[in-house]
Amino acid sequence: CIMKNRFMELLKLFCAFFKIGMFTFGGGYAMIAILDNEFVNKRKFFTKEEFLDLIAICESTPGPIAINMATFIGYKNNKIIGSIFATLGVILPAFLIISLIAYFIKDFLAIELVANAFKGIKAGIVVLILFSGFNMFKALNKRIIWIIVFVAVIFLMILFEFIGFEFSSIYFILIGGLIGYIVFLIDQYKEKTKQEEVKE
Repeated sequence: CIMKNRFMELLKLFCAFFKIGMFTFGGGYAMIAILDNEFVNKRKFFTKEEFLDLIAICESTPGPIAINMATFIGYKNNKIIGSIFATLGVILPAFLIISLIAYFIKDFLAIELVANAFKGIKAGIVVLILFSGFNMFKALNKRIIWIIVFVAVIFLMILFEFIGFEFSSIYFILIGGLIGYIVFLIDQYKEKTKQEEVKE
């Protein structure tokens, strides 16, 4: 009975990620809004704050963000076997669809209906990514340092794009992580100093 219940949990996890993988266009960033709705609002696996941390972790580690998130969520739900089921669930739809499209690629792209459908999908993807960004910003700790980092990154990305300066987004992530670590150390030092003052 326990084994059956566990298998049903794993199957539900696989189906949830298979559905997400099947109907999400635009990659991991477009998937964030759907993952947020599924695992924060519906299933209550994470709080908004924890979900933001999860995105930061998955973005900062090697590999596609969608697969990283599936693996992490699967592990939290059912350890290593959960990771396997969740990861397979999210990658199988793309693998099957891309394999099918690759087989019929010339005929597929020549269909006017398909070409126009993809134009609409692209527009929808932009909205999904913007919506995800808006939700993440709402959940962000509105401390002044994080607002400064947020505004500075947007400004620099637009500036670098405008002047044609090559600067990888990886560096923004690393710099943001470094700033976060420095702020953490400063907070720890202040807390320690405060505790010592109270003792005295």
